[in-house]
Amino acid sequence: MATTNDQVRRIARFRSVVISRYDDGSWREQAACRDVETQLFFPVGTSPRSQEVVDVAKSICSSCPVQVACLKFAIVTNQEYGVWGGHDEEERRILRRKWRNLGTPIELLADDKTQPAAS
Repeated sequence: MATTNDQVRRIARFRSVVISRYDDGSWREQAACRDVETQLFFPVGTSPRSQEVVDVAKSICSSCPVQVACLKFAIVTNQEYGVWGGHDEEERRILRRKWRNLGTPIELLADDKTQPAAS
């Protein structure tokens, strides 16, 4: 079934409302990553070196006072790439499914370090 222009406009409007609701910016002012190079949180590829970069980013997140707010923003606004709230892309996909399918509050998912299934 093809998506009509009207449907696309409604989806874009909904996404805009969701993002503005969760992105008031106040949590970012307290983020541990505030003065860290953005590239650290968006490594390219899946090489061992990229995984090392992800691990460093996650270690910064682990001491962040707004880690849950960051994770909530990433899940609700469907941030597909990077490390957000101490979780990489695949970890967030798993958490997003639990949030959508089970209705589990994101605050309860924040400590869930469920590993992706092995391929």
